Amino acid sequence: MAQLRDKRLFLLDMDGTIYLDETLFEAVPEFLAQVRSVGGKYLFLTNNSSKGLEGYIAKMHRLGIETTEEDFLTSVDATVRYLKGEKPGKKCYVAGTRSFYSQLEKAGIPVTDRLEDDVDILLNGFDTELTFQKLEDACILLRRGAEWVATNPDWLCPTWYGGVPDCGSVCAMLTRASGREPLVIGKPKPAMVHLALERTGFAAEQAVIIGDRLYTDVACGVNAGIDSIFVLSGEGVMEDIERYHVQPTWIYPHIKNVWEDMK
Repeated sequence: MAQLRDKRLFLLDMDGTIYLDETLFEAVPEFLAQVRSVGGKYLFLTNNSSKGLEGYIAKMHRLGIETTEEDFLTSVDATVRYLKGEKPGKKCYVAGTRSFYSQLEKAGIPVTDRLEDDVDILLNGFDTELTFQKLEDACILLRRGAEWVATNPDWLCPTWYGGVPDCGSVCAMLTRASGREPLVIGKPKPAMVHLALERTGFAAEQAVIIGDRLYTDVACGVNAGIDSIFVLSGEGVMEDIERYHVQPTWIYPHIKNVWEDMK
């Protein structure tokens, strides 16, 4: 059986796993220090495409955790990799935040936020700047036959008061309106884990993914062939195991309990 103390690469979800809004969970600094003390590495993995790395770095700093760009892997990274590898030169209508748009533009992806005739792909991300105009444009593009790509399938983004509709919820609304389904890039697809293993050089058996959602975080680990930890500090509840038929390797109430078992 896999042993938690043998793990060296820790792939960490953020929202609902190490913090909630502007509150860092107890023992996160101690957990990160423990990973480093055994010669391990951690990467923060998030499906949230609403802000760039500078936003995450600034937030971590506010919470007392110093990070660099190399500490993160996002659904935007995986989406850029997919678009460059599978859809080179295809023009994307970006249904997301200005930050998401800028990240894609900086990466060399042809993008627009206007309903233009030469749009090839409707690209949905977690959109905290959602307007009805974007929804209408999306429906028109889907009716025209544009390809449809989504950064992530999350239903909710956790907040202190519960949650707000994430990319998956908006896509479900568009599916109801159009009868179509998007190609999803981020968790639970294995691309982000594979990219993490490539970047760090660790073997799959040395890696574990930690998250608060079974249908994205834990399922990503299962699909990528690595161990997983389900924490009950965010969106997920124990009943989700039966609901989604996804079995984590370990279950903990909180990341503090993970740290305690690693010592």
